[in-house]
Amino acid sequence: METGFSIALIVFSALMMMLVLMHKGKGGGLSDMFGGGMQSSVGGSSVAERNLDRITVVVGVLWFVCIVVLGVMMKLD
Repeated sequence: METGFSIALIVFSALMMMLVLMHKGKGGGLSDMFGGGMQSSVGGSSVAERNLDRITVVVGVLWFVCIVVLGVMMKLD
């Protein structure tokens, strides 16, 4: 069971990296350094960006749950 949660943690970690890198830069940070400083005239976020936010939050919660469960399992051993 511990192996399954370890594999899930690796998968969720990779997903988190991909999802965070897919987000649009908000400006003022490192994204400006690499050409992300172009601001569009439309101020609102798109449906795709909001869905990406939701997916990122869900994967982040699952990632956190895997860490907590693995910690409890290792503590009990």
